[in-house]
Amino acid sequence: MTGGYSDSPLFPFIHSEKILLPSIRNTSLCLLVLAVSVPLCAQAADTHTKVQLYAAASMTDAMDAAIQSYEADHDVDIVPVYASSSTLARQIASGAPADVYISANEQWMDWLAEQKVPISQRVDLLRNRLVLIAPTTSDIDGFTPGDGTTIVSRLGDDQRLSVGETSHVPAGIYARQALQSIGEWDALQSRLASGDNVRAAMALVERNETPLGIVYQTDAEASERVKQIGVFPDDSHDPITYPLAVVNPTPSDATEAFRRWLTGDDALAIFARYGFTPVESD
Repeated sequence: MTGGYSDSPLFPFIHSEKILLPSIRNTSLCLLVLAVSVPLCAQAADTHTKVQLYAAASMTDAMDAAIQSYEADHDVDIVPVYASSSTLARQIASGAPADVYISANEQWMDWLAEQKVPISQRVDLLRNRLVLIAPTTSDIDGFTPGDGTTIVSRLGDDQRLSVGETSHVPAGIYARQALQSIGEWDALQSRLASGDNVRAAMALVERNETPLGIVYQTDAEASERVKQIGVFPDDSHDPITYPLAVVNPTPSDATEAFRRWLTGDDALAIFARYGFTPVESD
């Protein structure tokens, strides 16, 4: 609300106290009603036209493309928040206003359920693979981790391996499992450079701060500054699965519609272009 009573069309016609007092009261009442009703109407509109999406950082490029496609045909604003699945899960458990959550592993979705967060319509949406990367300028030749050539042998004496934080970041958890499986965890545990999400781990390689890193295959394909050295055997770690769920206990129609679209052919085709594998095609 801007201006004062002089902004009112009634003001030039008020000439007496008898008229002035009732007019001010009536005008004030109208303005009060407008001040209360307009924000409430706007808030109601926002509730039905905005969907808050919390998604794993590794989905950034693919999800941005999916959102652009969806918004082109729907009158809705999809608001994404990207971070480590662990960070997002903790924010949601603390009351963050998320409508839909997509994790990069089953563990953090399970953890939310354990925290009594009202998860519904959960489904395994996508899969990914774990790869070893190096800067594009690196002269390290390609090899399959665990197939004779060791990762540690490709590091200098004071060089580190970039990974997601191995205690809670899904990409780091998978990396720890893989390194343990191929027998390199003991040699590399003290030589890790940890990022708070998979994109942060990849950034260290992109900037040549580490000569090697472990990320998802989709991340490696999204960057022009890294190259893929080798793919970790699928049986060296848990399946890399991205579960999706509605986490708003009273989801709007817009949330329900977007959730259905994410599991449909149009969205899955977009994710496939970015290297993800739909679970249903396994």
